[in-house]
Amino acid sequence: MANKDVEIVKSSGKRVKFSFDKLRGSLKRAGADEKTINHILDIVRDELYQGISTKEIYNRAYALLKGKETFLASRYSLKKAIYNLGPTGFPFEKFIGAILKYSGYKVEIGKILNGLCVSHEVDVLAEKHSEFILVECKFHSEEGRNCNVKVPLYINSRYIDVKQKWNGINSNKPLTEGWVVTNTRFTVDAVKYGNCAGLHLLSWDYPKGNALKDRIDRVGLYPVTVSTLLSSEEKQFLLDRNIVLCRQLIEESFMLDHLGVSENRKQKIIHEINKLCNL
Repeated sequence: MANKDVEIVKSSGKRVKFSFDKLRGSLKRAGADEKTINHILDIVRDELYQGISTKEIYNRAYALLKGKETFLASRYSLKKAIYNLGPTGFPFEKFIGAILKYSGYKVEIGKILNGLCVSHEVDVLAEKHSEFILVECKFHSEEGRNCNVKVPLYINSRYIDVKQKWNGINSNKPLTEGWVVTNTRFTVDAVKYGNCAGLHLLSWDYPKGNALKDRIDRVGLYPVTVSTLLSSEEKQFLLDRNIVLCRQLIEESFMLDHLGVSENRKQKIIHEINKLCNL
């Protein structure tokens, strides 16, 4: 049986043809060189079988990258690391807020705003150059779930209500955009409605070339959950103290002392993060 005929099972349960090009692309995006990529592809090719899960393929590639360089494995695990921000979704809101902050915005999380009809708690309110954007985050902690049209429909109605009130009293500092951000993917109808309504849509893979994964990779704004050297408990400790980005951990490395991390291990963690974020 040729490799091109192998069907793999996605987390949603859907069966699709396995693509070496997609695997190569994800390994390349992680920063692996051609020799490492070809080595991993050869191993995966030998281990493919009909009905293998995407999770098995991911775990195999992740383990091989980790054996080469831990920071490569960290970059490769980005999508999973964002899922690991859950399950409440609040750390994801802080993560998006942190990304906007590093993009030059002043940010407030979980702010109550009055609408024309009712008040609303918004996930992120961001301001730059006296213009404000309202950002609503739709977080899924389970892989395979997409963001359907109901989400932008609901968020657009809230945005319009807030905007009508806001711009009536803040004409010199207007609310100019409503954003919908998700860690998964938008359905076709969600994209169609969002664009028609004038919302700014941002998902794992949308818009092409400037999606969430592209923005993170481009400026090295990785969540602390990507680290291969921190335990789950240590990551949660940091998230609880608003250390959401790896860059923040570099700036506040004393947090590792509070965790009781040895000096030797601390240096390894900092080295991994510096390599990961190109610092």
